[in-house]
Amino acid sequence: MLLTIDCGNTNTVFGIWDGTDFVASWRRATNAQSTGDEYYTWLRTSMSLRNIDVVITDCIISSTVPRVVFNLRVLCDRYFDTRPLVVGKPDCHLPVDPRVDTGTTVGPDRLVNTAAGFDRHGGDLIVVDFGTATTFDVVDHDGAYVGGVIAPGVNLSLEALHMAAAALPHVDITQPQRVVGTNTVACMQSGIFWGYVGLIKEITTRIRAERARPMKIIATGGLAPLFQQAESLFDAFEEDLTMHGLTVIHTHNKD
Repeated sequence: MLLTIDCGNTNTVFGIWDGTDFVASWRRATNAQSTGDEYYTWLRTSMSLRNIDVVITDCIISSTVPRVVFNLRVLCDRYFDTRPLVVGKPDCHLPVDPRVDTGTTVGPDRLVNTAAGFDRHGGDLIVVDFGTATTFDVVDHDGAYVGGVIAPGVNLSLEALHMAAAALPHVDITQPQRVVGTNTVACMQSGIFWGYVGLIKEITTRIRAERARPMKIIATGGLAPLFQQAESLFDAFEEDLTMHGLTVIHTHNKD
């Protein structure tokens, strides 16, 4: 069984892949202080609660938080007796190498999303990931990552607005009934929601124009369906895109 670990700035997702499908997955808050022992205790407890008794033989990690990788390695080495693949490290090979400026380090999550998007949808893609940051990854015809765009994430923007303006409350993101708000909360929700709809439409339109070719837009991340219900922004929504990408990269390295 393969243990896939996707560590983001906000949450870390653990999944167990049997070679065909995910047996189970769990999400927990990312904490750089968590030790390998703590990860193992939590993971084993989570597995037992769902009556899952499997043997982990392989591990692969994608992490945008470098400080967490060491303890995740300890988890894999100590408790599963396996040396994990870490996306972005020299010994973890990608199906197609990225084509970016020399010396540029591409985020592991973007490399994984690229591999997953190409595996499921072919080339000429724009992958929009609603995470802590909202990222746009451009996938070439052969599956290579060739660049993209990074914008502040939706929740990050809301939090910054709340923190910087003492009179503005913390609000949840939702589609407002009208564009023009008649109270503070409605005004903030409208600004964030329709502002991001505009951001997505404008950036993807400009990427398509710059690339001068048809491109599919694939979305992932929890907020994607919310924006899709207001406008037809995406050609497809993939809830498990990053986790699928980890299995694609692992298979490529095993082969």
